[in-house]
Amino acid sequence: MVKNVLYTLSFLLFSSLAMGTNDYSECNEGYVSSIGGEMEKNAGCSGLTLNNGWKAGKEADSTEVARLGIDNCFAVEKIDKTIADRIRGKSYKDGCNIPLDNLRYVRVLHRDYEGRTLYGELICDKSIAEDLKCIFHQLYDADYPIERMVLIDNYGADDVKSMSDNNTSCFNYRKVAGSNSLSKHSLGKAIDINPLYNPYVKKKNNGTMVVNPEQSRKYALRNGKFRYKIEKGDLCYRLFKSRGFRWGGEWRTVKDYQHFEK
Repeated sequence: MVKNVLYTLSFLLFSSLAMGTNDYSECNEGYVSSIGGEMEKNAGCSGLTLNNGWKAGKEADSTEVARLGIDNCFAVEKIDKTIADRIRGKSYKDGCNIPLDNLRYVRVLHRDYEGRTLYGELICDKSIAEDLKCIFHQLYDADYPIERMVLIDNYGADDVKSMSDNNTSCFNYRKVAGSNSLSKHSLGKAIDINPLYNPYVKKKNNGTMVVNPEQSRKYALRNGKFRYKIEKGDLCYRLFKSRGFRWGGEWRTVKDYQHFEK
């Protein structure tokens, strides 16, 4: 009897430790409340507004982060008036038919290649907000480098300027380049990560390559090693794929190495 109990306890302990090493384990969901059947953040970093501390793109204050606790620095919030005013006429263009209530503002911490902790922000569709919050929490915990993460509105919603600055971004109401179709970014269901080092690449019939952004041409050939590179099998790839995202690096007609969508 005693042996059986000890065996059971040992098995449970071993199982819990093994689960803790899984790339795809659930992140800490933080403090949430159910509002209309949807999970919304109601504590933690919600007290850090753009005007009193959460300065996306800046190095994080270690004292403030310690006071709040790491888990509380990953938050999902509805689009308030301050954020709405920032994006109107930019990423949220005139004629945008996506209700603001469909979008969420996500706060995260991230580390750059030098190991500095930075404040990050993005806007996405509410259906993937918790996915992104958890993924970026796990990337942060693993010291996975992301250079910059501010709203694309800081660049006037200019996709090329944002990519050229290696800025990770999500929502931007726009068409797919060279077409009349709305991009998944228009719905807030696609994200571009470290885009300068993970460009969009299309090989034309005449053998030439279109690379976007243009200054990323040296990163279009993926057989080398370089900072901020996303490749099949790395942690970023595994975490997004585990939550049902598709990676542009696996597309057939074009390659969009920065791009994950759902």
